[in-house]
Amino acid sequence: MAGLSLKCGDCGASLRSVQEAQDHAELTSHSNFSESTEAVLNLVCATCDKPCRSKTESDLHTKRTGHSEFTDKTAEAAEPISLEVPKATPMDANEPAADASTSTEMVAPEVDKKILEELEAMGFPTARATRALHYSGNAGLEAAVNWVVEHENDPDIDEMPMVPVNSNAEASKPSLTPEEVKQKAQELRERARKKKEEEEKIVEREREKERIRIGKELLEAKRIEEENERKRLMALRKAEKEEEKRAREKIRQKLEEDKAERRRKLGLPPEDPATVKPSAPVVEEKKSMLPVRPATKQEQMRECLRSLKQNHKDDDAKVKRAFQTLLTYVGNVAKNPGEEKFRKIRLNNQTFQDRVGSLEGGIRFLELCGFEKIESDEFFFLARDKVDMAVLNSAGSELTSAINNPFFGVL
Repeated sequence: MAGLSLKCGDCGASLRSVQEAQDHAELTSHSNFSESTEAVLNLVCATCDKPCRSKTESDLHTKRTGHSEFTDKTAEAAEPISLEVPKATPMDANEPAADASTSTEMVAPEVDKKILEELEAMGFPTARATRALHYSGNAGLEAAVNWVVEHENDPDIDEMPMVPVNSNAEASKPSLTPEEVKQKAQELRERARKKKEEEEKIVEREREKERIRIGKELLEAKRIEEENERKRLMALRKAEKEEEKRAREKIRQKLEEDKAERRRKLGLPPEDPATVKPSAPVVEEKKSMLPVRPATKQEQMRECLRSLKQNHKDDDAKVKRAFQTLLTYVGNVAKNPGEEKFRKIRLNNQTFQDRVGSLEGGIRFLELCGFEKIESDEFFFLARDKVDMAVLNSAGSELTSAINNPFFGVL
């Protein structure tokens, strides 16, 4: 059976004639062609008469225009082809050599000039418009624009197509009126605008997805960081409890050693662990035998600070801030004893209440430093003649120790 088409072995394209194969080879540099018994499809759109040479091309046409009815004229257009490649030299020895060179001369294809002008008026380059008209078969303005849209990514889209002189006869189609050209141009611009809007919507959706993804990652990172911080605080508190336990054990051992040493000095035998009585009665007996010494003001200050930390041991930051605020008050008075503004504190001041006044022990510590309430308990005031530098120095020393000693108040 004679071949009805040529098939490109590189890209699979079906071609109707040797001339089309040559044109295809010039455009794509493909050189692997073979004869095929399958005719090239010729599906003609029943609505706009656009010819489609493949099912893919007809599907694209349907997708772009909505036309879905096609007439299959493949059998009408199918003709046997010959694989004989036209020779570049004359076949007749009597034929002039100039005729041979003329038969292979390549020129730009002839296209419908009016449609070409319409495409140029729409902004298409001359080479692109010429190529679109040539390969769409001069089927009209819409067919040329559709071809440009389908092949806009071709590397040679803006190169002028070249064809042999003897094949440079193209049937021209009737051109559109100026009103139709304007209408078509408006339709094409509207279609391009809608396509651009759809692409922008797709891009915006992708951006929104990316923002959501980044937001989720940030939330997860924050959660992990908070979890790690919680674990770190738990480990720190556990270590503090262990340290407190060891400190208590050391104190207990020291008390036992001191007790044994006192018994040794008094000439008493070592205490038998099996007969040890509860410690409470013994402590009462010892207290009754020893003179009671009143606590000094410095010891009262230390106990006041220890009580403040014990009452707020779950908020180390608040305790440390209270200690630093008290140290600032005491330091200002010690450095500037003559300045009344450093010796007078408004009790209802919100900052003072948040840092010292609302904490149990804060007011008591200032009273130990010499401050007194005046003017219907509205102010806390330290009179100039009651400024005792020794007391202020002792208060500063106790506050510094409480701030710098990590184990202050744990016992």
